[in-house]
Amino acid sequence: MKLSLVNTIHFSLTVSSYGWEHKGHEFRPPLPGDSRSPCPGLNALANHSWLHRSGKDIDLPAFRSAIAGAYNYEPTSMDGFFELALNFNLSTTGNQSTFNLFDLARHDEIEFDGSLSRNDIYFGDNAHLDPNIWTTVAKNLNHYDTLGSEVNQYITIETAGKACAARAAEAKRANPSFNASAMQIMGNPGTTALYLVTLWDEGAGAAPTSWVKALFEEDRIPYLEGYKVPRVPRTMDNVNEVAKRVSAVEV
Repeated sequence: MKLSLVNTIHFSLTVSSYGWEHKGHEFRPPLPGDSRSPCPGLNALANHSWLHRSGKDIDLPAFRSAIAGAYNYEPTSMDGFFELALNFNLSTTGNQSTFNLFDLARHDEIEFDGSLSRNDIYFGDNAHLDPNIWTTVAKNLNHYDTLGSEVNQYITIETAGKACAARAAEAKRANPSFNASAMQIMGNPGTTALYLVTLWDEGAGAAPTSWVKALFEEDRIPYLEGYKVPRVPRTMDNVNEVAKRVSAVEV
C-alpha cells in the first residue's frame, strides 16, 4: 500500500524531528549469557555493537575505538579507567589484558555505593538497573515533569548535582554498610559529570532529559531521540571540570 501524501509528509517531519539509529550500530538488548556492567554508558556501547555485543573479552583497542566512535571522546582519554580494571585484577577472562563488562561490578574497586541507578551490593545486586532507585533519582532530575515546561526538558549541572547529592545521602541512610571510600567520594560526582558530558547539548547548555532517560533506563544511545556524535572531541579534562561544578552545587 502506498503512503498518502499527508502520511508521507507526516513521516518525514517525524523522522527529521528525531533521528535514525546509527547504521551498523542498531540497538539490540543483551542476550542470555551476555555480560553487562553497572555502567549504562558501557552497556550501551555493547548493545549498539561499538563493543562486542557479548560484552566480553574487551581489549584496549576495542575500548578506545568504541568511546571515540559512539561518544567522540579522545581515544586515549579513558585509558586510565581501562587500566584500573586491569590493575585491580578484575578480569575473569583468563587474559589479563582484557575484561568482561560484569567484571566491573566487583564492589569497592571501580564500583561503589550510592550509584544513581543501581542498588548497593549490601542489598544483593549492584549490577542491574534498580527501578526504585532510578525512579527516585529521575524524579529529582525532573524526568517526569517535562510536559509543558521547556526547562524540564533539559538537565542542568545544578539539577544533576542536587540529584547526585540526594542519592548519596539516601544510600547512606539506607545502607548500614555504606562505604564512603575515596572511590565513592570522587565517583559519585564523577559519574554524574560523565553522563552530562557524554550527552551534553552545546546549544542548550544542558543534557536533554530524553537522552538521559534512554541511556539509564534502556542502556541505549539516544539516536532515536536526536543524539548525534558531537563534533568536538571530549576528554577527561571536560569530565573533571564538570565534576568540580557538580560537587560545588549547593544542596
